[in-house]
Amino acid sequence: MADTVNERFDYIIVGGGVAGLASAQYAARGGISALVLDLAGAGGQVMQIADLENYPGVFPAVDGTSFIMTMQKQAETFGAKIVQAQVLSIDKKGEDFIITTKKAVYQAPCICIATGAIHRNLEVKGEKELTGRGVSYCATCDGPFFRNKKIVVVGGGDSACSEAIYLSTLSKDVSIIHRRDTFRAQQAVIDKMLAAGVNPVYDSVVESINGEMKVESVTVKNVKTGEKTDIATDAVFIFTGMLPQTDLVDMLEKDAGGYIVTNENMETAVPGLFAAGDVRSKSFRQIVTATSDGAIAAHTVCERIRNAK
Repeated sequence: MADTVNERFDYIIVGGGVAGLASAQYAARGGISALVLDLAGAGGQVMQIADLENYPGVFPAVDGTSFIMTMQKQAETFGAKIVQAQVLSIDKKGEDFIITTKKAVYQAPCICIATGAIHRNLEVKGEKELTGRGVSYCATCDGPFFRNKKIVVVGGGDSACSEAIYLSTLSKDVSIIHRRDTFRAQQAVIDKMLAAGVNPVYDSVVESINGEMKVESVTVKNVKTGEKTDIATDAVFIFTGMLPQTDLVDMLEKDAGGYIVTNENMETAVPGLFAAGDVRSKSFRQIVTATSDGAIAAHTVCERIRNAK
């Protein structure tokens, strides 16, 4: 750990997505000094969204990049500082935390982990190229764009089956592709999905997602016979798991999925250490819930800082 602290803040947020920027905005507006650290700067998963149409109060739809840039400007206008930097370590020194990056060392009595979670990708041809143009990882976000169109879901757990049920309310042509001959989801969820008319494609994996400007089909391989089939579709929703980004605070309590456990104030078991957004254990992960987490964490921090002063 470096000895020299370059800057001190009341509150440091690790992660520049919507949870981190919302927390920075609320903290700065509340009168405390706030710093956001992120390797990529402001951004996160929201930048993959072509049309954000379900965030309350933002209508007509905007693209995710415009949305996050507005959040950044708003946070900075209130006085938050945003630094593009890779966080190497987080240490506790007395009552304060020491955050070391490649170029500087920062100190604060309160920090928030808002590093999010990343989707487990299929790593197949066309997935990256067509993300936002038919490839999606969020049925709630993008499902309504494909009402009454052909939809393919990939996965076999609770999330995949539950999202397939939701998508079946938007379209009568929903198929779910799973590599095994039985789903991993709870039986009640499976029964409900099949009763909703979702078509199961067992023992199969997606080999490629095809299309020029948008998704047109998926190539599926049967893992038992080796036979390949093209399935025409307008959308591919991928639910093969999430990977919460908790490496910097691996010692914190986590739930069965690896997400950080907090109380309703976003506090972890370590005093002064908060978590917000998709990295946190909760039942629903959306932009609106991430911003809520960030705001609650900032509110709690502001009260702590004021009481300490």
